[in-house]
Amino acid sequence: MQNSMNSNIFLGILLIALGAFLSGSFSVPFGKIKNWKWETYWMIFSVGAYILFPLIACLIFAPDFITIIQTTPSKVLWVVFLMGAVYGIGNLSFGLALRYLGLSLGYALSLGLMLAIGTLIPPLIDGRLKIMMKGSNGSLLIMGVIVACVGIALSAWSGILKDKLMSQSKKQESVSEFNLIKGSLAAVLVGIAGSALSLGFEQGLPLSNRAAQYGVDPLFTIVPVLVVLFLGTFITTIIWCGYLGFKNKSLKNYTSGKSRELTFNYLLGLLAGLLWFGQFFIYGMGKSKMGSLTFTSWGILMALTIVFATIWGLMRNEWKGAPPKVYAIMVISLIIIIVSSFMIGISGTE
Repeated sequence: MQNSMNSNIFLGILLIALGAFLSGSFSVPFGKIKNWKWETYWMIFSVGAYILFPLIACLIFAPDFITIIQTTPSKVLWVVFLMGAVYGIGNLSFGLALRYLGLSLGYALSLGLMLAIGTLIPPLIDGRLKIMMKGSNGSLLIMGVIVACVGIALSAWSGILKDKLMSQSKKQESVSEFNLIKGSLAAVLVGIAGSALSLGFEQGLPLSNRAAQYGVDPLFTIVPVLVVLFLGTFITTIIWCGYLGFKNKSLKNYTSGKSRELTFNYLLGLLAGLLWFGQFFIYGMGKSKMGSLTFTSWGILMALTIVFATIWGLMRNEWKGAPPKVYAIMVISLIIIIVSSFMIGISGTE
């Protein structure tokens, strides 16, 4: 029985790692979009990530999702929806963090706070953390979060050293709008507001359980939760992107330009949305394998996402011209983050 549980945990970690790869990769298509303002391509991305692909997933894997949602207590639905709306604020800030810091540093700073807050708050609210603290698992979880924060701090330090030691022109070769102050402020907001997503997943467990009662495969019971959660995120997004569209007079981006370029821009925006949604779809599959202490999944997702995003940043030459010691600090930080993700995952075993 114990071996079976441990094998499920291992499979869960592998699935979450795959989700983290998609998460760390979703913004790569943005670099290929031409002549569009940030708010334009973020809106197209959001239509795919928050509305289109969740509905398609429900139609395939939970065709009775409307009935499932209708028969779930309204209090649960409202809490999940509101958590999604709060997360929308964090995700909008995340787009700005990537815009001003680049992939590697933007992910490290933003997801660092999301990891710590999003892993600890849900079990603290519902009492599971108190139960864990009675045994060794709780200590391992706390240590895992602390180790992750050390790795993230080192990653941030490498970014700060890079900022100090490289000329502005060198930094802007790979991140055209590089701005450490603006990006850092956006990252802090991501960490605080973005952690609502983890809480939304945990508060959505009654909806997942209702999906299971309607015969939805346990691997896919999170899909109806995603529809409700991301609807809240989409509402926040459309308000902000619409405001920026009017302010910056960029609404014309949706229809103006060469037809070939316009088509590619839409496809690239939707591809980013598919990759982003895919992370949570696969994350939900992995989460279903993590036993009763499902909240440990969040820390693994956040930590490994930072790793994959940093690798993409290296491939895109975001660290080109940085001194060897900066590279060394960055590599050490990745190793520490990987170790922390497995500490957090193992803490969920019983």
